[in-house]
Amino acid sequence: MTDLKDPHEELTKGDFSGVENPFDLFSEWLEDARASEPNDPNALSLATVDPEGLPNVRMVLLKGFDERGFTFYTNLESAKGRELLSSGKAAMCFHWKSLRRQVRIRGAILQVSGEEADAYYQSRPRGSRIGAWASKQSRPLESRFALEKEVARYTAKFGISDIPRPDHWSGLRLEPASIEFWHDRPFRLHDRLQFNRSSSDQPWSKERLYP
Repeated sequence: MTDLKDPHEELTKGDFSGVENPFDLFSEWLEDARASEPNDPNALSLATVDPEGLPNVRMVLLKGFDERGFTFYTNLESAKGRELLSSGKAAMCFHWKSLRRQVRIRGAILQVSGEEADAYYQSRPRGSRIGAWASKQSRPLESRFALEKEVARYTAKFGISDIPRPDHWSGLRLEPASIEFWHDRPFRLHDRLQFNRSSSDQPWSKERLYP
């Protein structure tokens, strides 16, 4: 006979007791998401603010994280690239529907080293590397054909040779000042645990929040 378990009970086991390092907990949750999410468990919404103070948000993919922060890559001349470099701040939100979990992160934006950006760029498919040259991201495009022409032009330019990383394409790292973990509970009495620190060289403090 099949052992029937309440999936909600399984997903909400644990009460954050003993959690001291937010990166350790994030790593555990991301691994759970990789096992349960049907697509892109590393997808996140990235929030920025334009020069007029109007917020902007879009989905991007997390490409790495460690104690320094959460890294993604982009065209620095795109709308998000310009907004991130201008304000130097951003917010992220991961939502894993299959797990009924969410992580919100806020902090400063720093550009990764050239060596780190080069290493990731070379790991991308060749077509994606050509696309980084061909796309003037976020700027007006007269037609799809115009984009295809640029792709063809750079494909011919590089041929079978190595494709260098464009100067306008790099990685950005969100150095967190705040990380909040949210876990669904019955009757909307959710678990929320927030970590805060005043700077990257200071220890984390933590507190529970009302749902």
